[in-house]
Amino acid sequence: MSEVKSVLIVGVGGQGTLLASRLLGNAMVAAGHDVKVSEVHGMSQRGGSVETYVRYGEKVYSPVIEKGGADYILAFEQLEAARYLPYLKKGGAIIVNTQRIDPMPVVAGNAVYPEGLIEKLQEKEAKIVAVDALSLAEQAGSSKAVNVVLIGVMAKHMELSKEEWLKTIEATVPQKFIEMNKKAFELGYER
Repeated sequence: MSEVKSVLIVGVGGQGTLLASRLLGNAMVAAGHDVKVSEVHGMSQRGGSVETYVRYGEKVYSPVIEKGGADYILAFEQLEAARYLPYLKKGGAIIVNTQRIDPMPVVAGNAVYPEGLIEKLQEKEAKIVAVDALSLAEQAGSSKAVNVVLIGVMAKHMELSKEEWLKTIEATVPQKFIEMNKKAFELGYER
């Protein structure tokens, strides 16, 4: 067994952050880890911010990740990556989808979406992996597979084998979506 690792999954309602946390949690349970998951919903039904904490290791006492405590941040959208950057541990990594989803204040014309977020993230002392997960998901067969593409990108940096991840996908997603999700995972993993 290993030390406790913390993954913060952030995005916008409807992007599949909950399935991503379920895949991560199930993969780590299958590998023999103690796992704690906590979901925090903002106005997720209206495209608001959603965050999920996943912690795993030999013994995990709490699912909550404090600022400066995340080994990984899996960000489904650029602004969410910037918003949660303070949670990243020194030496941690952010896997960020380059997709931009305007929040309600921007849509309403009351705010402006910040420009150059990926570049600003890359200036920080963190490993940033920016990927156009939406294009890869569409290549796999559905724009809804962004979550599994991002899990694939992160999985390459983790201790489980690709085969263990693929088994978890088979055990977690509905039968009719297994092949598409495996393809999405592979496209992310190859990134």
